[in-house]
Amino acid sequence: MNKVKPKLNKFPIMATEDDDHMVLLLDGSFASQLSLHVDCKVDGDPLWTARFLANDREAVVKTSLDFLRAGAEIISTNSYQASIDGFMKYLEVSEAEALNYIVDSVNCAKEAVNLYQEEIEKKITMSNGASEKSSVANKYPLIAGSVGPYGASLHDGSEYGGEYVETVSMEEMANWHRPRMKALVGAGVDLLAIETIPALEEAKALLQLLTKEFPYTMAWLSFSSQDGERTSHGDDILTVVEECCALGGKQLIAIGANCLSPKLASSFLVKMSSSPALSVPLIVYPNSGEIWDPEKGWLEGQQSEPMEDYVSKWLALGARYIGGCCRTTCKELEAIKREIDAWNQSQKKNHNAK
Repeated sequence: MNKVKPKLNKFPIMATEDDDHMVLLLDGSFASQLSLHVDCKVDGDPLWTARFLANDREAVVKTSLDFLRAGAEIISTNSYQASIDGFMKYLEVSEAEALNYIVDSVNCAKEAVNLYQEEIEKKITMSNGASEKSSVANKYPLIAGSVGPYGASLHDGSEYGGEYVETVSMEEMANWHRPRMKALVGAGVDLLAIETIPALEEAKALLQLLTKEFPYTMAWLSFSSQDGERTSHGDDILTVVEECCALGGKQLIAIGANCLSPKLASSFLVKMSSSPALSVPLIVYPNSGEIWDPEKGWLEGQQSEPMEDYVSKWLALGARYIGGCCRTTCKELEAIKREIDAWNQSQKKNHNAK
C-alpha cells in the first residue's frame, strides 16, 4: 500500500500505530437528532432531512453542533437525499436555487464547526490554560459531503435493493450524481461520504466520477446490505473490495458498511477484512437494528444489543471510522466514543512500551 497521508494527517491508514488519531468518531443519524430540534415529522418526506435546508436552517446547524459536542471528528452534510430534481419538484425552485441548497448544506456544517470551535476557545479562556484544549480530540473536525445513492431520490425504498442499476446505466448514474458532488466539493468539504450504496455498479460509477473529475478529493465508500453477506443488490463482497480499492486508488480513504444492524455490520466487515485486496481501513456506522416500513414508519422494539458492545470487534477487524446511522443519536455516539477512547489509549500505551 502506498501510504499517502492527506490533509493534516487526519485520515487513518492501514498501519495506525504512529498516528495521533488512530480511530475517528463519525456522527449519527441526522434525521433522529434533527427531530429533537423541530416540531414536525422528519421521516417519510421525499426530501427527508434536506427539506429543512429550506424550512428550518437553524435546526440543521444545531443538529451538526450536537454531534460535535458529542465528540464527532467528522460530521456529514445534510445532503444525503438532496438532489437537483428533488428540490425542483418538491420545493418548486429553479435549478440554480436547488444547487444553492446543496451548497448551503456545507455552509450549515461550517457554521456548526465555527460555533463549536468558539465554544472550545471560550472554555480555554475561562480555564486560563491550554490543558483544556489539549484534551479535546475533535478540536479540528472535518466535514464530509454526504452523497447518497441514486435510489434515495426515487422515494420508493429502492436504495435498499438497488434494482435500478439493472435499468439505469453507469453513465446515467454518473450524470445524476455529478452536480451534487461538484456543488459539495466546490463549497469546500474536506472529503466525500459516498454512502448507503446498494450495488457495485453504482459504486463503480461514483468512483470513476471521483477519480476522473475530482482528482484532489478524498472519499470513503460505504455499502448497504440486507444479510451481512453481500451488498443489498447481491454483489460478492470480495469482488466489491477488489474492484473498488483498485478504482478508488489513493483517493479512497476507507470502505465498509452503513445503514444495517450492528450484527449484520459485523458479518459484513468480517468478509471485507478477509480480502487480500483490502488496501484501506474499514468504516462502519450501523443503524439501531430497527426496520423501516414505508407505510408504518420505524417498527420499534427490534433494536439490536447496544451498539457500543460491537465496537471492540469492529476495531479488531480493522475499522478506523465508526459512527451511527438511522435511529442513532448523540447518546449512542457518546457510548461509542468511550469505547474508541479506551482503545486508542491502550494502543498508544502498548506502542510506547515497545
